[in-house]
Amino acid sequence: MAINRRHFIASASTILATPFILKAHDALSSSGSVKVIAWGDYIQPNIADKFEKDTGINLELTTYGSNDEAESTIQANAGKGFDVIFPSITNSQGYTNASAPNGIYLKMLDMNKVNVDAIIPSFLRDSAALGGTFNGKQVLLPFDWGTEGITLNRSKMNISDSDLSYGDLWKPEAKGAAAFRQKSVLMGTGLYLDAIGKVPSNRMLDVYKSEDEARRIWGDVTKFILEHKDNFGAFWNNATEASSAFSEANCAIGQTWDTTGLLLNRENSDFVFRAPREGIITWLDSMGILSGAENTDQAYAFINFMLQPEVGGMFANNTGYNSAVVGAADFASDEFKRQFNEVYREDVLSNMWWWQADVPHFTPVRNEFVEIITNA
Repeated sequence: MAINRRHFIASASTILATPFILKAHDALSSSGSVKVIAWGDYIQPNIADKFEKDTGINLELTTYGSNDEAESTIQANAGKGFDVIFPSITNSQGYTNASAPNGIYLKMLDMNKVNVDAIIPSFLRDSAALGGTFNGKQVLLPFDWGTEGITLNRSKMNISDSDLSYGDLWKPEAKGAAAFRQKSVLMGTGLYLDAIGKVPSNRMLDVYKSEDEARRIWGDVTKFILEHKDNFGAFWNNATEASSAFSEANCAIGQTWDTTGLLLNRENSDFVFRAPREGIITWLDSMGILSGAENTDQAYAFINFMLQPEVGGMFANNTGYNSAVVGAADFASDEFKRQFNEVYREDVLSNMWWWQADVPHFTPVRNEFVEIITNA
């Protein structure tokens, strides 16, 4: 998927004339509630309150901090107990199960009940290749996108935007001060080692080709990381831990989600989030309805509520992530727009590295190397 500034601004700033929302009286199932399980920072009070006020539907919210946590929860409950979920779209394979209806704990969506015109067309178009469909049917809808790059405290490590690299995590001046999520640093450091010709990997895309290639590449990347383990400052696995790596563990540099650096920057301008020259790692999150959902009509009402431009803008302002809703940019704050323009220059948008749809060997092999790094 390719994004450029003109495409993003043009797509995100076109407002729909008539938002399509199911009201409470349209939700004919047995309950006036909807049970949502989402990332911890996604459904903040201003969004929850507006949903309940606008629809009359009671929102029951459960949160998680990682895709692994979400997948294990749904697998353990056989797709029951919740109505709507927000997985990363590339992780749809984590919801497959031979015992699940149709082989997956996600419903085949009735696209006639979804305001699909509210989604930026290129995201919806490309969602199939990234994991949004199962057996040719749409199971996940694009909702928002964001990135992993470098959060940097420039009062401690003053590296220019043009020189910034994933390899900077391993510089001598980052000793004991580098923060990262183990499964992500395997990819970021891999991109760096590929760029300098030390571990060829076709920009890390070859780890998806076969188990043998994944083991070769991640094995060499892990060896390099362990040779620089004195730089380990903090591991993180969710947004709170990523922020704490800087605010409490005093890390100077880290490979983090964009929202980590952007929110730190709002409090202290010494912190910046920037794209490494090897390419910023990009993800696409989604919304879907679980196979065991008991409140299906309310679930569609919730999805269509979240696809309103105003709500997309509220979400972006709350989190720092980028909405996939047409027109959401018109409701984003000036601060959000400033940060977007600082980070996502045209050269950055043309050099994004997208997480690919998971293949069967990917997660179990990667987890082996994550464990090696963790135990180091």
